Amino acid sequence: MIALRPLLSSGARVSFPSIPLLLFASPRALPSPEKAAGRVVVLDLAFAAAGGGVSFETVTLPFIKGLGERLACWVDHHDHDRHHEYASDERFVLATKAEHGACPEMVTAELVRTVGPIDTIVTHMDLDGLYAAAKWILGGVEPYRGADDDARAVDTRTGEPRPVARRIDKALRARFRDANLKRAVVQWLVTGMPPGGHDDTIEEAAREFDVRLDGTASLARRYAVRGRVAYVDAGTRPPPYDKSDLLLRGQIMAEVAMVSDSGMLTIAAGYDSGWNFVTLLGLDGGMPTRVTVPVARTEEAIAAINAYR
Repeated sequence: MIALRPLLSSGARVSFPSIPLLLFASPRALPSPEKAAGRVVVLDLAFAAAGGGVSFETVTLPFIKGLGERLACWVDHHDHDRHHEYASDERFVLATKAEHGACPEMVTAELVRTVGPIDTIVTHMDLDGLYAAAKWILGGVEPYRGADDDARAVDTRTGEPRPVARRIDKALRARFRDANLKRAVVQWLVTGMPPGGHDDTIEEAAREFDVRLDGTASLARRYAVRGRVAYVDAGTRPPPYDKSDLLLRGQIMAEVAMVSDSGMLTIAAGYDSGWNFVTLLGLDGGMPTRVTVPVARTEEAIAAINAYR
């Protein structure tokens, strides 16, 4: 049973906070500053790491400069070697993954109150980012008791999230680029998680994820263990599958899992494994235990991992 914060008192009319403009993004694909109206908060978006034709200089920095004084706050928990450049700018609340396993726990009532009114939230498109957005809208209060813990469990793939978070995570992984689903998740959380339209949308998407399990299992059978690495090539036309789940299956076979897909190689190890692929592979930022590099670096990465002491 999920313990929800009380939303109703006897005979009281429910009122919910207004929802600002929501823009969903990734570190490598930020919206144009012109699309973000008024004062802007950025949540759970890492500074871009170099690779695949993008970098901090080509993606993150132009976005920061484009927003200018309209940037009210940037909250993130992903490692990057450019964080120190913003240490004296109070608008940037930056941490490492080791310091904060997820972004919502960094969104406090004091921070929201200090920043003041905002018009747009630009947030990462995963559960971590959407929970952070909902918490900001709610003034730094969790949408339900334990939501911060659930975000951390999902983002680090450690621990056991509550059923509500497992369902949302499945829905988002099934329709990762569906902005309407992401908006529905935030609105559902902010309005007390009622039954009805948004709840039904989330449930439908979560069921689609279950269909991907067969594709994931099929690809997992192709894993080849090379020393400390379990490697699989998804091929040019893979079946529908979930990459995070496939990587977790590879980590059962070896310390490190690698998935090659569409010209890119994703490398992952357990959140608490101690691996730091950012440093090992000379990247300038990202999550230490999960990175993506061009597939041309496959043999180099396998050799580096197996040679590491």
